[in-house]
Amino acid sequence: MEARMLTLRYFARLRENFGVDSEQVVLPAEVKDVAGLSRWLRDRGGLWAEELAPGRPVRVAVNHHMAGDATAVADGDEVAFFPPVTGG
Repeated sequence: MEARMLTLRYFARLRENFGVDSEQVVLPAEVKDVAGLSRWLRDRGGLWAEELAPGRPVRVAVNHHMAGDATAVADGDEVAFFPPVTGG
């Protein structure tokens, strides 16, 4: 299987806590969707496990479209992680 590369972007508290606003990653073959990507990132441990833990308020967009856990990720995709935003 060919390597699949994603661009990951982090916003607001995630960017601050992770200390990076974006990165490029090569996905392992078993990561096929947003749920798998989140699990893979949590496996980094520390703040990654804490901030991306199930039940934490984090939204995900794939290629600028809101995504759910079952949304597929493919080579060249841009995946953004951000906390929900309230306005007023």
